[in-house]
Amino acid sequence: MSAYPVLMHTAIDATDCRSLAEFHRQFLGLRSRPGDEIPTDGSDDDPGWLVLVDPAGHRVFAFQQVPALARPTWPAHDVPKQMHHDFRVPGIEELQRQRQRAEELGATLLYDRTGDDSEPLYVLADPAGHPFCLLVGSG
Repeated sequence: MSAYPVLMHTAIDATDCRSLAEFHRQFLGLRSRPGDEIPTDGSDDDPGWLVLVDPAGHRVFAFQQVPALARPTWPAHDVPKQMHHDFRVPGIEELQRQRQRAEELGATLLYDRTGDDSEPLYVLADPAGHPFCLLVGSG
C-alpha cells in the first residue's frame, strides 16, 4: 500500500488538441506517448486524447479534445484556468482509501465511475472546487 496517490499527468482541455500538444512537445522537449504520435501529414483526424511524456517516458501532460472552450482570462477571474490533475493508485482498495483521505481533507465527490472495470475512477473537487481524477491505473 502506498502512502499517497501518484500524479500521473496534468490533463488540459483543448479545442485543438493536436496543436496545443505540439506546442508543449516542442517548447518543453517532450515526446508523444507511443501510439499517440502527432501526425505530421496534415491529416485532420480528431485525436480526442494525446499524452506527452518526458525523455524517461514519464507522463507529463495529456490533452483532451473538447468542442468549445472559453479562453482563460487569468490574471482576471472572469474565465478561470481549465485543467485538472489525474492521480493514479495501484488498486481498487487504495482507490477507496485515497478517496476517503481526500474527503477528510476537504474534497467533494463529483462523479463515481468505480463500476468501470477497465479504469475505475472518482472525480473529486478540491476545497476550492478544482476537479481532479483519482483512478486505478499503471504508469
